[in-house]
Amino acid sequence: MKRIILIGFVFASFAALVSSAAAQAAAPAQDQSSLGDYAKKIRKDPGTAKARPKVFDNDNLPTEDKLSVVGQQSAANAAGAAPSDDKNAASAADDDQAKKQAAWKAWQTKLTAQKDSIDLATRELDVLQREYQIRAAAMYADAGNRMRNEAQWDKQDADYKQKISDKQKAVEDAKQKLGDMQEEARKDGVPSAMVD
Repeated sequence: MKRIILIGFVFASFAALVSSAAAQAAAPAQDQSSLGDYAKKIRKDPGTAKARPKVFDNDNLPTEDKLSVVGQQSAANAAGAAPSDDKNAASAADDDQAKKQAAWKAWQTKLTAQKDSIDLATRELDVLQREYQIRAAAMYADAGNRMRNEAQWDKQDADYKQKISDKQKAVEDAKQKLGDMQEEARKDGVPSAMVD
């Protein structure tokens, strides 16, 4: 019995919801209009255009002149500026840009030279390490040779290890110098694309 009452209650609630939704759909609102209709009405009414501030959209965006986001140019500033002043300012800006480009190019040349010296030192280190490995393999492969030339091998071994150590230090110093140069170039305003 309780189930039948519960089912009846759920059915009655559902019916009430459906009937209220149907009533809302049947009674259209008379004051509702689309946003597009409102925009057309505002554009056609000339009185509202004077009351609101200038708004730029695709229809009235200037195509031949620049759009100022800072504000309007003062009348005294606009009247006092002569075309020759504009040319001088443009020429000075071009000269400054040319000087910047030349300085950036000089930094790029220095950095490239340092990278090349690092590459050369790294290749020399690789050659030294390979030579040492070949000599060590040849020495340890022949037990008789190892016993006959033990003192000479110890001296050569120490020399090669010292050369390798010196070359590794030179490579690390060159990398450190490159890092310092890159940081100095960044502080000087060189773009990252030219530094890296």
